[in-house]
Amino acid sequence: MPAAMKREYASFREFYPVYLGEHSNRTCRELHFAGSTLAMICLAALLLTGNLWWLAAALLSGYGFAWTGHFFFEKNQPATFRHPLYSFMGDWVMYWQMLTGQASF
Repeated sequence: MPAAMKREYASFREFYPVYLGEHSNRTCRELHFAGSTLAMICLAALLLTGNLWWLAAALLSGYGFAWTGHFFFEKNQPATFRHPLYSFMGDWVMYWQMLTGQASF
């Protein structure tokens, strides 16, 4: 088992470079971005309609796109399975960095 899979991190700052390393494939990053964007649209629809099915759609689109990127393109296990909170935080930091041009698609 790779060391990154077993390791515990003292902080998000320590975790994030490893997280980025697990997202080296461009298609995986693009799928993360698309899924996160769709998830935000679904959450907006939830707020506008009050229909809880939009919450399910947000989770499905966010994680579905990301996990597809990992399983089929990155060929690794999503960090969500090992470090769910840090992984969730990493998704949004990476999203912001891609949106603002600080990280490439």
